[in-house]
Amino acid sequence: MKLHRLELEGFGPFLETQEVDFDAFAADGIFLITGRTGAGKSSILDGVCYALYGGVPRYDGGERRLRSDHCEPDDPTRVTLEFSAEGDRWRLTRSPEFERPKRRGGGTTREPHRAVLEVLAPEGWTGVAARPVDVAARLDEILGLTQQQFLQVILLAQNRFARFLLAKNDERLSLLRTLFGTRTFEQYAAEVDDRRKRAAERLANEGVEVATLLDEAERLAADLDEAAVTEGDSAPTAVEGLAGLGVTDRLSRLVRAVERADYRVDTLARERDESDQRLDGALTAERAATALHDRQVERLRMRDRLAALDEVADAVDRARREAAEAAEAEALGAPLDAAASARTTAEAARVRSAAAIEVVRSIGEEPADDDDDALRARDDALTGLLSRAEEARAAEVELERLEAERAASAARVVTLEAEHSTLVDGRAEVPEVLRDLDERLGRLEGAAARREAALATRDDTRRRLEAARQADRLLNEREHADLTSLVRADELQQAVEAWTTLLRARLAGAAAELAHELVDGRPCAVCGSTEHPRPAVGDGEPVTDDQIAAAEDRKNTAAAADRLAADAARIARDEHALASARAGGDDVQTLSARLDDAEAALAAAEADVVERDVVQTERRRCADLDREIAARIETLVDELATVRQEAALLAHRVDVVSAAVGEARGEFASVSARRDDLRARRAAVRELRDARAQLRAADDAARVADEALDRLVGASPFADVDAVTAARRTPAERQRLDATVAEHDAAVTAAKQRLLELELELVDDADEPVDPAPFAAAVSEARARLQTAAAGHATAQALADRLRGIAHRADEAQGHIAALSDEHAVVARLADTMAGRAPNTRRMTLETFVLAAELEEIVAAANLRLEHMSAGRYRLQHTDALAARGAASGLGIEVMDAFTGQFRPPQSLSGGETFLTSLALALGLAEVVTARAGGIRLDTLFIDEGFGSLDDDTLELAMRTLDELRQGGRTVGIISHVASMKDQLPAQLHVAATPRGQSVIRQGAVAPTG
Repeated sequence: MKLHRLELEGFGPFLETQEVDFDAFAADGIFLITGRTGAGKSSILDGVCYALYGGVPRYDGGERRLRSDHCEPDDPTRVTLEFSAEGDRWRLTRSPEFERPKRRGGGTTREPHRAVLEVLAPEGWTGVAARPVDVAARLDEILGLTQQQFLQVILLAQNRFARFLLAKNDERLSLLRTLFGTRTFEQYAAEVDDRRKRAAERLANEGVEVATLLDEAERLAADLDEAAVTEGDSAPTAVEGLAGLGVTDRLSRLVRAVERADYRVDTLARERDESDQRLDGALTAERAATALHDRQVERLRMRDRLAALDEVADAVDRARREAAEAAEAEALGAPLDAAASARTTAEAARVRSAAAIEVVRSIGEEPADDDDDALRARDDALTGLLSRAEEARAAEVELERLEAERAASAARVVTLEAEHSTLVDGRAEVPEVLRDLDERLGRLEGAAARREAALATRDDTRRRLEAARQADRLLNEREHADLTSLVRADELQQAVEAWTTLLRARLAGAAAELAHELVDGRPCAVCGSTEHPRPAVGDGEPVTDDQIAAAEDRKNTAAAADRLAADAARIARDEHALASARAGGDDVQTLSARLDDAEAALAAAEADVVERDVVQTERRRCADLDREIAARIETLVDELATVRQEAALLAHRVDVVSAAVGEARGEFASVSARRDDLRARRAAVRELRDARAQLRAADDAARVADEALDRLVGASPFADVDAVTAARRTPAERQRLDATVAEHDAAVTAAKQRLLELELELVDDADEPVDPAPFAAAVSEARARLQTAAAGHATAQALADRLRGIAHRADEAQGHIAALSDEHAVVARLADTMAGRAPNTRRMTLETFVLAAELEEIVAAANLRLEHMSAGRYRLQHTDALAARGAASGLGIEVMDAFTGQFRPPQSLSGGETFLTSLALALGLAEVVTARAGGIRLDTLFIDEGFGSLDDDTLELAMRTLDELRQGGRTVGIISHVASMKDQLPAQLHVAATPRGQSVIRQGAVAPTG
């Protein structure tokens, strides 16, 4: 970061604009800021700090008197700083908040804090941020330094120079924390301490959980023992007084209770198994009785089944014989069906032949009874005639096409002639139309320019009219704001007078108030006398502090309301003035009339532009149309000649083809009609030939089929064909008969077989079935006993499992408590150590430990210069020795004196030694902070005061050290009164107070000595 230029106006002691060009000192590298005491040397550094951060270090915690007391109410207060950072040049302008008298009425109004940040771009200064909060955020990104860091690394301000060296541990901790941002470590230590507290809470909660589990387990054990006594077992050892025992003893007794529960579960399990065995025996007996009963019932059913089958045996025999005859008849089914089919085919052929004869006769042909040769000859003759008709049909189609083309050609000639005549007549009017259009274009020339001028006039008038309307609206607001401001000012005046009246009354009654508090024998608070011969007496009621405070509150409230009203009135006046200026001083009525005129002029101009575009388009279209008509007329002449020649050729061709087609038609209307007649005749003759051939073949097939059927029936058991037909059955009927016979035979066989088996199995058993009810009752009784035993076992098992689970959880929880206890011990030790508590013998917090490492680097960087400046006598050393009376420690600084070989506190150094040591420490701190801030390059450094305490030799050492800081292009500014420094540093900035009290800055001038 490098400073270039500073402007101060109405700031501190500077009334008029004062400029400091830091670039002018770049060649020297070091310059002196000099002047009499109180002239305003430190105010230059205040201006730099205020421009960058909006604050001045020496006014921290007090009244910020940034605005010059020499300023008149209308004088501005402004600080402008130009600097380079991040490769760009920036300009920052800032004005402080201050009170100024109102321009109207009494009282004051507050000017707000303003800030503007700009960057130098190729086109000039460009705004980046215009609000103080936005400027601060952007500067934070650009600078990378907080105000505290800036004051330690760039601006070593007055009254802060030796602060870091002489600070106590807590003060040094606060400063280092701000510079290095180590509050994170403090937060981390707090988080670890919270973790310690949470670990303690978890440990306590686990103890409560173990106690709760043990109580629940002991209650279950008591329930278990009570159940055992109820069931008749011997009474176990009672669980009593366990709450007073330790956790380990209670867990041991709980294990024995679990063992008793397991023993009870085993006993009930044996009882359940015995009940289960008795149930198995009862079930076996029940199943045997049920099986015997079922077989006895089935034997009776089989006997009834055989009797029923014997009753339908005759019907089944008839079905068997019917099925056999149907099978014999089915063997003759194919010849029978073939003979019937042959007769049907012959009858159909006879019907077809008769129909064909009727068709032949209907079209005028002779059927030629049974003469196939005559029909064949007629077929050949018709085929020849049909071939010649097909050829004539092609000529007829050609004739139709030629006639259509001749008609089209004639029509085309008429059309072309009409089009030619129309074009010739229409073209004669084009020259006159073009002359009219050219005249209109001449009148419309300049329409676009008139439209642009009318548009600009309309827009300007519209903006001014809107501003005038806004000014009318704002006029009422301004008058209302002015009235409100006057009312608030009057209220403030009344509140001030009321408050002043109370103060005067309080002062007037002060003597009486003091006299009221006098007591004989006690000294007076004013004169000290113990005798009070004539105490003052008040005329009226005394004024209390509450009354004065209330009046002051009303005054402050009225003042705030007055400021707000004054600001609102000023804003309203500014807005109204701005709107009136934009309106140009004209009223709404005048501007409305002008706007109407401008709108009308714009509409007329736009109409002219539209008309001009239309006329131009029409002019181009007419010219193009004239050229197209000329080309079309030329084309039409050629096309008419061609079409007329084609029409003559087509007329000749039509005459030739028409004669040939007329001969081929004969007595028919067309060749197609004659061709269709020939096709119908030939088709009828061919159909008759085919029908007669089919009839002869069908008659022969029917005769052969009948002869074959007669032979087969004669060889069969049937008397004739009718008997065969009567015996035939459909496939479904034959299947039904076969199924009936087969089902009956199978049922008889199965019933006899099963009855034989049952008779053999039950040979020794009675016919009457046994009763299974007694066996079922025995099973029900055994099952009920088993359910009771199983329920008791399940209940005991559940109780034992729950007791075992609770015992296991209690044991695990006890083990977890041990682990938590170890963890709590580790976390508590770590938290106490990080917080500086025992066992931390150094009483250093984690943040202090981290900052101690930073301090060691700062001390090491400072010693590089301190050894040189002190001629090797002094070295700084960081110490973490314990502070007295338990105070915080870890950030101490000691001074090693090489002359005595002893460490001494910084407070024991002389004024000059303190300055040199503070300067070395400040420079070391600046280097470390700069490195931690991302390696920011610092090209400007200021040191305010301190050199007057040095002797000549020490001053020479300090100057050589500062001279080394110029390396790398750095510029160092020093504020000092030392005369020898004025002689050594030719580059000077002189601050002088004028006879009127305000100060001025003269740059490059050598300050007068003496």
